[in-house]
Amino acid sequence: MNQTEETAPPGDYRLLLPDGWFRILLEPEQRDRAIDALVERQFHGIDNAPHLKEELRRDMRRRTAKAHRSGGIELYLSLQEVGPITIPASLLVTLAPLRHPEPLPLEALAQRFADEGEGSVSIEELSSGPAVRVRRLTPQESDEEGTEPPHNSLLVEYHLPVPGTSAFLLLTFSTPLEAIADAMAGLFDAIADSFTWTD
Repeated sequence: MNQTEETAPPGDYRLLLPDGWFRILLEPEQRDRAIDALVERQFHGIDNAPHLKEELRRDMRRRTAKAHRSGGIELYLSLQEVGPITIPASLLVTLAPLRHPEPLPLEALAQRFADEGEGSVSIEELSSGPAVRVRRLTPQESDEEGTEPPHNSLLVEYHLPVPGTSAFLLLTFSTPLEAIADAMAGLFDAIADSFTWTD
């Protein structure tokens, strides 16, 4: 008997995030309201920047529409502050259906990532069960004005098998803070470990 016959798929999931993370549901009818709320929050008390507000709104709509087309369910953005500095980070939750009738073994998925040179690959035991973890640095080019030099962003992905299906739920964490990559990876790992399936 295979996994899909033994286990009913979960109805939902739950994640615990630190204070200061903002949630955007990526369904088209929900995301625009969330983006508007985010823009108003970020520009609260600033009335003389309508062009910047509209630029942020357009950029967020473009990014969230792209994420939704790729199977994205929700996006979390860190607005967490340490002193005067906002800690930039994001978490994209994506449903990744597979074209196989049988669930793909985690060992095979991990080996595929390792063969493709996808950084550091391991199988981790989370509170919700085993998952494939991939950690890598991705090069980021300098901005158009050339004010920021090229740097790497940290990506940490967790591939969680969805019980009772052959699909995976993908948690993609990202931050441009390469200098404190280990500390940020620790934070991402703690968030991933808080993940639970619900009915």
